Amino acid sequence: MSASVTSRALALLGAFDADHRSLTLSDMGRRAGLPLATAHRLAGELAAWGALDRQPGGEYVVGRRLWDLGMLAPVQAGLRQAASPFLHDLYGTTLATVHLAVRDGTKVLYLDRLSGHVSVPVVSRVGSRLPMHATGVGKVLLAYAPDDVRAEVLGKLTRVTAYTITQPARLLEQLRRVRGEGFATTGEEMSLGACSVAVPVRGADGDVAAALGIVVPDLRRERARLVSALQVAAHGITRTLSSMPSTQWK
Repeated sequence: MSASVTSRALALLGAFDADHRSLTLSDMGRRAGLPLATAHRLAGELAAWGALDRQPGGEYVVGRRLWDLGMLAPVQAGLRQAASPFLHDLYGTTLATVHLAVRDGTKVLYLDRLSGHVSVPVVSRVGSRLPMHATGVGKVLLAYAPDDVRAEVLGKLTRVTAYTITQPARLLEQLRRVRGEGFATTGEEMSLGACSVAVPVRGADGDVAAALGIVVPDLRRERARLVSALQVAAHGITRTLSSMPSTQWK
């Protein structure tokens, strides 16, 4: 059965990812598995609608209209709205880079980020997906993820830096401590020179809905203070979520 027009258009949009934010027409067609003529026709229609934007050099990027549409998704519109004032309070208290993230399959998806004053190498971007086992927010979400998700992640622990934990038994012990202590930490496991600490954000039903994290150069002196600040913010987000219909943020 031949692919529908919709599936081919989606395949063309799916050619873009965090490592391929700008693509030529031929690259789009190749990554989508489409003939060049088909890619050309669909790219023109998508650009006319606003889903793609053609740059002066001829490359295509994702269009603003897709961003506007994505912002209507409940996981962003509701959860980000509920968390926003607490993220700004947390940023004001710590002046550090603050993250709000959720689990997307076996990856951590960053919904919001406020950049800190201290120069720390941070690779996350709003909308980006990173490995769960190498990030603070990811470890929190992995600790409370279903068993099959945890097993899948443990089966493919890739090394990002020399400090990334790739031993399943060691990571499992960390996840056990996350559930017991209520927070997760990383030490240069995603990028050199960056450490992080994160806590769970629970919904009105008590389940973990998201993770809230901070990235700093060093955790040795500030960990207790940062954990306390994160937990206060997380509790505030939970109270706000409790006053909202679950359909607005789940």
